[in-house]
Amino acid sequence: MTEENCSILYGHTIITMNEERQVLKNAAIKIVGDRIKEIGTKEELILSNPEASIIGNDNFMVIPGLINAHQHLTGDRLIQSCIPSEIEDTEAIFDWSVPIHALHSPDDDEISATLSLAESARCGITFTVEAGTVAFPEMVLNGFEKVGVGGAIGSWGWDVGNGPYVDSVDGVIERQLQVLEMTKNHSSVKGWVTLVGHNLMSDELLQKASNLAKENSTNLTFHLSPHAGEVSQYLEKTGMRPVTYISELGVLGSHLLIGHAVHIDDSELEVLINSKTAIASSPWAYLKLGQGITKFGKHPEFVSKGGRLALGCDTENAGDTKDLLLTARLFSGLMQEAKLGLDKPTAHYALELITIGAAEALGLKEEIGSIETGKRADIVLIDTSGPSWQPMAPDPVMQLIWGASSSDVNSVVAGGKLIVEDKKCKNLDELSLANEAKSKQEKLLKSAGLDPSSYWPVTTY
Repeated sequence: MTEENCSILYGHTIITMNEERQVLKNAAIKIVGDRIKEIGTKEELILSNPEASIIGNDNFMVIPGLINAHQHLTGDRLIQSCIPSEIEDTEAIFDWSVPIHALHSPDDDEISATLSLAESARCGITFTVEAGTVAFPEMVLNGFEKVGVGGAIGSWGWDVGNGPYVDSVDGVIERQLQVLEMTKNHSSVKGWVTLVGHNLMSDELLQKASNLAKENSTNLTFHLSPHAGEVSQYLEKTGMRPVTYISELGVLGSHLLIGHAVHIDDSELEVLINSKTAIASSPWAYLKLGQGITKFGKHPEFVSKGGRLALGCDTENAGDTKDLLLTARLFSGLMQEAKLGLDKPTAHYALELITIGAAEALGLKEEIGSIETGKRADIVLIDTSGPSWQPMAPDPVMQLIWGASSSDVNSVVAGGKLIVEDKKCKNLDELSLANEAKSKQEKLLKSAGLDPSSYWPVTTY
């Protein structure tokens, strides 16, 4: 007898990312509700569940839903690729991004997050960690629910400087508490404690935020050391490098996900590993902003030594796309270039960093990141029928990371529900959303007094 809300999903290959890293052939996945109920042979599962809906075909490769560990869902999305790439990264952030964030209305936050998460879903991303610059968390939560994906959200958290939503320590903590309360019973979106970070948080705020996260069995995330200037600022102010100083405050630990940590030295790297602190690495952003990832970055070494790391896409003016497969390819290349004497191919490391390795870094490995019975049914079907996939390689992971992109994603299941089918989001009117975003872009840029233009002349006939 077929169970209610039952689906059978299959493809020619299933890359499970389970403990043994099994790759399955002639297999299928039984989904009941939002969970993976059983994995077995395709014929047996279809025969024993005659009323189940069928998802997939023999052209598909099946992988776990992808995890984006660092993504700004508001602000830059509505002015994507508008910030000049030739300006300094601090100017791009504080003269362009921050003013746009300050102007965001609740409606802007919802449209921005919905558009961003819809794009993410079409790229196979089923879990997104919002990076901590949300003015209206309830509107961003609406975006998660409309698209049908999971994730983590917080709210603006800084008590130093003059930016939007800068507040007292108590004011910042209260905003974080409101998010935790709002999401405490949510099935797929977690409330996190999110600070802006950098040198824009007092010691008191950092320590209280860390304690708040631990007391509520959730995570803390903030930005740190994306560029060399921040290291100099910490040295001048405290006499210590950023990670060393924060370690002295007692904030490091398995509950913490640091965004970036590009400019760390060997001693900081060891401190992060020993404390089990995780890093969210967004390599495309570091390249676009010229932040020195190829000269100074130690993320490949961090991973090779057992550090907890996950990959992210950052924002639409620093990386500009949510193609995690391309991000994994880039990181695979960075690891290859580092020549570290690894125990497996860099492509296999890279796939881990957007699936089960990412889930472990976020403290969610029992829930997401692999295709195993009991886990949430977050699954991606990749179309391998096109010419770029032919002939198929013996190692599907090698071909997936080095040869594929998100344009090959055909369908996506999140929480047991089919949310992307034939490359379209099922829950949204994408055209209407795009038209609304265009109108919002024009209004925001005008209100901020920003006038982006094409570097090369544009002639209209």
